[in-house]
Amino acid sequence: MAADSLPSRLGVVAAAGSIPIAVCEAAVARGIAIQVVALRGQANPDIARFPHRWVRLGELGTLLGALKDADCRDVVIVGALRRPDLWKVGVDFGLIRHLPTILSLTRGGDDKILKRIVRFFEGQGFSVHGAHEIAPNLLAPPGAFGRERPTGEDEHDIRQALALLKALSPFDVGQAAVVARSHVLAIEAAEGTDEMLKRCQSLKQWGGRGRAGVLVKAPKLDQELRIDMPAVGPRTVELAAAAGLAGIAVMSGEVMIADQAEMVSAADRHQIFVMGVERTG
Repeated sequence: MAADSLPSRLGVVAAAGSIPIAVCEAAVARGIAIQVVALRGQANPDIARFPHRWVRLGELGTLLGALKDADCRDVVIVGALRRPDLWKVGVDFGLIRHLPTILSLTRGGDDKILKRIVRFFEGQGFSVHGAHEIAPNLLAPPGAFGRERPTGEDEHDIRQALALLKALSPFDVGQAAVVARSHVLAIEAAEGTDEMLKRCQSLKQWGGRGRAGVLVKAPKLDQELRIDMPAVGPRTVELAAAAGLAGIAVMSGEVMIADQAEMVSAADRHQIFVMGVERTG
């Protein structure tokens, strides 16, 4: 997003992880006044460094009110949403008032739901921006990030995984796959990338001696990237290493990197490659 098109004020609806904090830091550095609405039990406590208000997941009216009270018509919705404790989500009148709409949001696959969430916020008078628009430095660059480089076999596995993810896009299945020596070991489903990689740990001896296989992560075709851009970070590296994989490849410019310096350090330590690949490459 060009500097002359940046909002002067920005509401940040913050869920879990370090990326919401990175987005806030980038916004402040670019001269944007921010108001964080942090999801209690989800958002990193360090988000309290910024002007903030804590809300529970079910307090939709409070969330919308906090954004409007701060005169934030531009919004970023960012962070991983962990499965909540249903006894602690809280419910306010705002959620009850919008209950028919909320129930309609839950039908269909992830991408359909997320697109409806964007339309809901737009219907409330907000402009929804992607985290990458505010913090473009979070986007994965092309090429290798660390010391290690993929072999020819790894590159073949990357191409196969990208083709697989493209073919699965119409089914709204997932954003990641693991391919080793031309064999598909895992496809991300509702459990998410971390749990998929944990499943792969029991398969790491399948590939024989040495590391083999690549985790490939890329958005689905026509994915709603404003609130669902794929992300990887240091934990992704740790789990990929524990699964015996040779490396990680992500779509450059379409996947966010959390704590990139720490991620590269972990990759070098485990001697696995991390790289950005071009969609047309």
